[in-house]
Amino acid sequence: MKKTGFICDESYFWHSNGDSALMLPAGSLVEKDIHVENAETKRRVKNLLERSKFIKQLNCIEPREATRDELELNHSSKYITKVQQLSKSGGGDLGNLTHAGPDSYEIASLAVGGALTGVDEVMEGNVQNVYALTRPPGHHAEKDYGAGFCLFNNVAIAAKYAKEKYNLKKVMIIDWDVHHGNGTESSFYDDPDILFISLHQEFVFPAGRGNVEDIGDGKGKGYNVNIPLPAGTGDEGYLLALKEIVVPIANQFKPELVLISAGQDASRFDPLGRMLMTAKGFAEMTKIIKRIADRYANGRIVACHEGGYSQAYVPFCTLKIIETLSGLSSNVKDPFPDDVHGAPIYDIQKRAIEKVRKIQSAFWDLSHSVV
Repeated sequence: MKKTGFICDESYFWHSNGDSALMLPAGSLVEKDIHVENAETKRRVKNLLERSKFIKQLNCIEPREATRDELELNHSSKYITKVQQLSKSGGGDLGNLTHAGPDSYEIASLAVGGALTGVDEVMEGNVQNVYALTRPPGHHAEKDYGAGFCLFNNVAIAAKYAKEKYNLKKVMIIDWDVHHGNGTESSFYDDPDILFISLHQEFVFPAGRGNVEDIGDGKGKGYNVNIPLPAGTGDEGYLLALKEIVVPIANQFKPELVLISAGQDASRFDPLGRMLMTAKGFAEMTKIIKRIADRYANGRIVACHEGGYSQAYVPFCTLKIIETLSGLSSNVKDPFPDDVHGAPIYDIQKRAIEKVRKIQSAFWDLSHSVV
């Protein structure tokens, strides 16, 4: 049995963000260019898997479209109808840097369905883990509105679906996108059954979210863990945060399922981030998360693609993540010069991690970690 599933559909590449430049609508003095969240980066991930022949070592799985009821696990009926009607009328601006194109409702529903298909596949034992190349991304989408290129929150719906269908009591979501997963945080802010951990660059989109002091509410206090890292953080800083914060918390939470919001925009070449992660660093992070899943969740991981806007580099970062999930090698080396060596860790990064430790120590024993 091929233990790693790969979920993708040509429709994902047909979602349109309209006439844009970077992330803004084109017009007036803003000349039309390619939207930063375009299909090419994701298509190149699939192309690299095929060109390297590594896709033959994966279990390729077709996604299904999520139902209206499944979308309503996380989103209001009014908002879902708004997306549906705008999409049917040819598309338009949804606000908050989000656009619906023709057929975007169906495509976004298929992206959610990709996440749900992944949950079903791992929970039913057909594969051990899954990488879903979902598009549009999801982690910024709130209950009543889309944001940051996200229409529906793929991972949040997947977590609620897993709880409801499989009666899971402990689901861990780790979000390593360079931008804070505000929508996912909102979905579970008072829910002790969902452990949400976000590693992100501080002081970027979305403004005012992802603060270390945002720890959850009510019974959910301590189950919302924000790890904002300073610009320039590379492999060593991210791995220290995982070893010092994520691993000991996960060891105490003992998740039955692990979901990953896999945004590769913390890479050293990303136009929307100022971090210095390498493909090797993403592989090492995946290795740590995989150990957690192996220890507590029978290896069950569903990773859903989020951000990542370097068309040249994201495919290599994503390939290394999928290699690590599968335990197999594609024999493809990162072709980009290792001129930053993953970036050394600096005191400012250590202080940021220590601040998280002090705040979260009210809820978890963070005196040591076991990896």
